[in-house]
Amino acid sequence: MKKTKALPSTPKRSEKSSKSARQNTTNQVRIIGGQFKRRNISFIDADGLRPTPDRLRETIFNWLMGDLQDAKVLDVCAGSGVLGFESLSRGASFAVMIEANQAQASELKRNADVLKLSKSDIHIIHATAQSALPTLDASFDVIFIDPPYALNLWHEILTLIIKHRLTHADTLIYIESDQALDRLIESFSLDIIKSAKVGQVFAGIFKPPHQPL
Repeated sequence: MKKTKALPSTPKRSEKSSKSARQNTTNQVRIIGGQFKRRNISFIDADGLRPTPDRLRETIFNWLMGDLQDAKVLDVCAGSGVLGFESLSRGASFAVMIEANQAQASELKRNADVLKLSKSDIHIIHATAQSALPTLDASFDVIFIDPPYALNLWHEILTLIIKHRLTHADTLIYIESDQALDRLIESFSLDIIKSAKVGQVFAGIFKPPHQPL
């Protein structure tokens, strides 16, 4: 009797693709306050994507205490999304998150689903800040500007925010950078409310210039 030769086994495609997907989403950061306190959100490995550290985040949200209730929040370069999700956790009514990386934008949507946030709570835009900001047609109460440091986008983002009237008289703008903040805002008439340096990170809360009607 002729024996049949056994074929070498090959990994199942589903196993390989599943493993590959998880390699991109192994990082997690924890929400530190509010209704989602201690919940983890996941984010991918990507150049320039670095969640704001817990210590600084605690400082930021102490600064914003009392200003987040029912606030409309804009997270310009969302990255992990932790600033936007933390804001929603602490009472914000709505958050817009802008994220240029497609895989991370998908991860933001997955995290929103895990936290049971609806379209009335959050809107995630997969686009660059430069293309997304001109499409927005409402002002925000709190705006987070924390782009990848290497891209040096602070001036361009602030210009678009002011040009397209995304602020009102009481808007609070958070800026995070690896550079001294006075250099970043010297061509804008921003009023500084709070500032701090944590390690090598400069952070501050500002109010925008008055805009005539």
